[in-house]
Amino acid sequence: MAVIYERATQVVRRIYERRIATPPVLDPQEYFTGAPRFVAAWPELRAEALAIAADLARVPRFHELMPQQADVSANDARDWRMLVLKAYGVPVRGNQARCPRLARLVESDPDVLSATLSFPAPHKHIPPHRGPFRGIIRFHLGLSVPLAADGRPAAVLTVDGCEHRIGDGESLLWDDTFTHEVHNRCDAVRIALLLDIRRRGMPLDLALLSRAMIRGIGLAVRWKGPFGD
Repeated sequence: MAVIYERATQVVRRIYERRIATPPVLDPQEYFTGAPRFVAAWPELRAEALAIAADLARVPRFHELMPQQADVSANDARDWRMLVLKAYGVPVRGNQARCPRLARLVESDPDVLSATLSFPAPHKHIPPHRGPFRGIIRFHLGLSVPLAADGRPAAVLTVDGCEHRIGDGESLLWDDTFTHEVHNRCDAVRIALLLDIRRRGMPLDLALLSRAMIRGIGLAVRWKGPFGD
């Protein structure tokens, strides 16, 4: 199954990459106008996420939600847990009830297709990998990011060979089809909000293809229910 998934995503990536040549890091003013509302609410979102982190055993590991991602999530003995509030347009009501402020923000923005709280364990390394297709872009908001000895955020996101240290209340909008990896170089869990955003401004045929793919994956999510409470 993992081989089929990877081959399918490779085909889809090539279709989009031939037509969309935007850089790895994108301008929120152009691609995600809702970003300031999430950034402004980060202290409240942090409080909700910390309450979740107090009982991480209730939060599934990424590969428990998506077994085809085991090589990314279960690559070492350290957890990468993810609380999914929305997946390809499908709300996960039980998880949203645990984070009502975040849920309201997510449901008020039609461009937010997926929303996840990400909890990589201390010293977790998420190895290099790529997202499935450029019809979706990734918004990353730091909620609880431990600091290194030099005062900088200890968690490092590397996108297309460039390091980004995204601290509390800081954000980055980027294209996750570029190779990326994460090192949580500290003794505490790092917490971030990850949003998948609908890419606007694509050629009509790619926009229609993206709509069909998002709808199809959303139907599969509803049918299989892999992101349950």
